[in-house]
Amino acid sequence: MYTRTLFNTINTKIGSGKAIILIGPRQVGKTTLIRNLIEDKKHLFLDADDPTVRSILNNPNTEQIRSIIGSNKIVFIDQAQRISGIGLTLKIITDQFKDVQLLVSGSSSFDLSRELNEPLTGRKWEYELYPISWKEFEDYHGYLISEQQLENRLLYGLYPDVLNNPGEEKEILKQLVSSYLYRDILAYSNIRKPEVLEKLVQALALQIGSEVNYNELAQIVGVDKNTVSSYIDILQKGYVIFKLDSFSRNLRTEIKKNKKIYFYDNGIRNMVLGNFNSLDLRSDTGALWENFLISERLKQNTYKNKFTKMYFWRTKQQQEVDLVEEVDGIITGFEFKWNAKKKIRLPKTFVNEYNANEELINRNNFRKFVSE
Repeated sequence: MYTRTLFNTINTKIGSGKAIILIGPRQVGKTTLIRNLIEDKKHLFLDADDPTVRSILNNPNTEQIRSIIGSNKIVFIDQAQRISGIGLTLKIITDQFKDVQLLVSGSSSFDLSRELNEPLTGRKWEYELYPISWKEFEDYHGYLISEQQLENRLLYGLYPDVLNNPGEEKEILKQLVSSYLYRDILAYSNIRKPEVLEKLVQALALQIGSEVNYNELAQIVGVDKNTVSSYIDILQKGYVIFKLDSFSRNLRTEIKKNKKIYFYDNGIRNMVLGNFNSLDLRSDTGALWENFLISERLKQNTYKNKFTKMYFWRTKQQQEVDLVEEVDGIITGFEFKWNAKKKIRLPKTFVNEYNANEELINRNNFRKFVSE
């Protein structure tokens, strides 16, 4: 059992008078985390995957909710995005039952965020849970085993089911991709061309670490640019991918509008391409390393509620910085290299223009970067 970073964070909010909302992709451990938080307390568990639960929570009035809750002071609603009108139901519970602690989980941000934002304004604590982080992994296994497992984590990722079933990684990832990546997204987004979505995800998987051009993607998958943009937005809301914007302030030569796209999990990315070759047989090791580091950094920035803005930087002359972070006006540029022997410095243009700190992250010194 991996101890999740968010456990203590959420635990301190129980009894605060606000609903606790936990969202993120399927199968990352949301239900397990909340169950662990309340396992020694009397509570009511409502699983919205159950049609009966969905029926009784679909627009109930206050008295019906009172009957459902009974004497329970803790109520956990799982897979809440499946309940129509869930936002108003949660608002009633939060407003009318002040002594009830409400905990809610959802597997995507499609409907849940939209449903909850207005009804629960000022009434909720909201958190995002991702696949196991490297810090959680190493805290559990220790340095030696984690070091031995680094290549496997670049290939198979960090989903709990993948970690808990060594030898069955490919089969589990195949099920994850076919269920949450395609089935869930298609169900919640009303995409009319699933084959286009599949082509787009594959095209994005081939371009991690590179700037993406929506016009080029449109030509590759055979749809217009607006459709590509819409589908990429859907993939973001489904916690498959995330975007980095380009950092641009002063220089005329800076690329200003392009995006880089990364996958939340290396294993999902490699499953989309059907490529689990070892690192010494791959041409994309650098891209896998970059995806791993940036996704792990994102987890820590989110879990620790850091007000960090993340970008990449490039000029029209092809000068580039893999990751730029801005915190309280302080700018730091990061360069990622799998091979620790390579000595590379950030472009002087960037360092001088922004008085930026510079760091080179390789396989020998990455632990602080993905854990702090």
